[in-house]
Amino acid sequence: MSVLANLTGPSDLRGMSDDDLASLATEIRELLITSVASNGGHLGPNLGVVELGMAIHRVFDSPRDRVVWDTGHQAYVHKMLTGRAGQFGTLRKEGGLSGYPSRAESEHDWVENSHASTSLSYADGMAKANLLLGKDDHVVAVIGDGALTGGMAWEALNNIAADNDRRLVVIVNDNGRSYTPTVGGLANRLTEIRTNPKYEPALGAIKERLNRSRIVGPAAYEALHAIKKGVKDALAPQGMFEDLGLKYIGPVDGHDRPAVERALTQAKKFGGPVLVHVLTTKGQGYDIAVANENDQMHQANPFDRATGEAVNVAPAGWTSVFRDEIVRIADERPDVVAITAAMLYPVGLDAFADKFPDRVFDVGIAEQHAVTSAAGLAMGGLHPVVAVYATFINRAFDQVLLDVALHQCGVTFVLDRAGVTGDDGASHNGMWDMSLLQIVPRLRLAAPRDGSQLRELLREAVEVDDAPTVVRFAKGGVCEDLPAIERLGTTDVLSRDDAKDVLVVAIGSFGHLGAEAAEIVRAAGHGVTVVDPRWVKPIDPALVELASGYGLVVTVEDNGRHGGVGAAFTQAVRDAGHDVPIRVHGVEQEFLDHAKRDVILERLGLTPQAVADDTLAALSRNSADG
Repeated sequence: MSVLANLTGPSDLRGMSDDDLASLATEIRELLITSVASNGGHLGPNLGVVELGMAIHRVFDSPRDRVVWDTGHQAYVHKMLTGRAGQFGTLRKEGGLSGYPSRAESEHDWVENSHASTSLSYADGMAKANLLLGKDDHVVAVIGDGALTGGMAWEALNNIAADNDRRLVVIVNDNGRSYTPTVGGLANRLTEIRTNPKYEPALGAIKERLNRSRIVGPAAYEALHAIKKGVKDALAPQGMFEDLGLKYIGPVDGHDRPAVERALTQAKKFGGPVLVHVLTTKGQGYDIAVANENDQMHQANPFDRATGEAVNVAPAGWTSVFRDEIVRIADERPDVVAITAAMLYPVGLDAFADKFPDRVFDVGIAEQHAVTSAAGLAMGGLHPVVAVYATFINRAFDQVLLDVALHQCGVTFVLDRAGVTGDDGASHNGMWDMSLLQIVPRLRLAAPRDGSQLRELLREAVEVDDAPTVVRFAKGGVCEDLPAIERLGTTDVLSRDDAKDVLVVAIGSFGHLGAEAAEIVRAAGHGVTVVDPRWVKPIDPALVELASGYGLVVTVEDNGRHGGVGAAFTQAVRDAGHDVPIRVHGVEQEFLDHAKRDVILERLGLTPQAVADDTLAALSRNSADG
């Protein structure tokens, strides 16, 4: 009989035998592998927190005790243990389980924002509220998988350590990712140990004695090499956290559930903030994931569980085009350098790093630092290319505005996964970038419609050395090349009829959508011209003048309607004194539930047929009014 299938919630865990708990861990890993192999999702991080998740829910009383998972992709196990295992076949599907914690799904989920390094700030506030309201509940923040490289986490730790009367437990899930913000301090501590005059003689004596043993000697000496890493990963963090004023417990083997439970029980008894340092292995229990050198199958598309290889391999995507072109540019331009925020492979900088290891900088989950560091690189005479997901540029808006644009620094931002991304949910959609960046003075923003345009616009962007430039593109397969018949200013004309009934302004990857919608409108007997602005900020004056000669203008963009390109274009047309009717199509001002991208776009009316129907209705109204 399945233990997991009969689990209704965390309270069931507390009466289980050790045998049942061992079976439960096995079943959880099996369901993780099966579900992610079918639907895609975050596999490696969740395989690594099975025992940790079980221990948390055996020691603490959720939802009375609030458990906050940083970078919510670690929360699949939490979902299973809180009664949602039976729904895992719907993971990341429309109407099914979210790939992140979801307040709408369960009272056990408190925070659903999947951006990293935020859990400690949430927990800090929750614990303060408990104290002021006289509650004795605990708040548990689980952070790790790289999230401690974010400066916000250290700001929160500084505040947490200052108040020693709150019931707050911080669990550091250390799965081998770098503690980037503390590298200097850790390195100094290691240096102190290595330069101690007693250090090398001691190692030599131990080596000699261990190697005398034929049975355990060689293996034990190999283990000795792990001591150096152990000092860094265990002893140095202890000093770091205790210097902040936090009580420290650990390190604890995160796959030894009883040991984790003992540590958490000890932490729970303490009256103030406690940090429990847990060592885990990303991908634990699935050898193929553990052996994956890139990221231990951090996030996987549907795959064959026997091999770990992706099934239904998608055609070359936008990221691949960028990956190849930025290397070609760097071959020609020794001043071009690259920066990423803990996403070297996902944003396509891996080939750049292989060829130019000294010219790429992975700063960890630290977008604000990445952007200002890029400004410094530009001031130093280089041209930095900052590659991040579009949703993460939100985190560094102030730095783009005041550290780059104000100082007229030539920095190129490459925004991957722009627009509606789909099944990763609300906080991973990149549909705000063009609205946010519209207000940045001097910034130039490009939205390529296909692979050829991405290559061309990227080259144009890195030629600008006195202002920030942005190139943004969608998630997934790159669009088939859509050739232009004419270039007007910086705008490409994709098709043109003699009759000037409708001008379709199709932005970025919506070039094909605009072209297909135009065909439907043409078939209804109207003349249509389709253009791609290419550079959507600033608005091309030639495009504004072109619009003045049409009976109706239609804009379509994979971005919010409010403050986006359509809104900026409408303002430019009005400022020029033109009174042409304009229909703006884009994403409404709402957070989008997870589903496949095509499903979401259809719901939003961002399909060729929907845009064409709206255009024909507008033409009909205009005709009736005229």
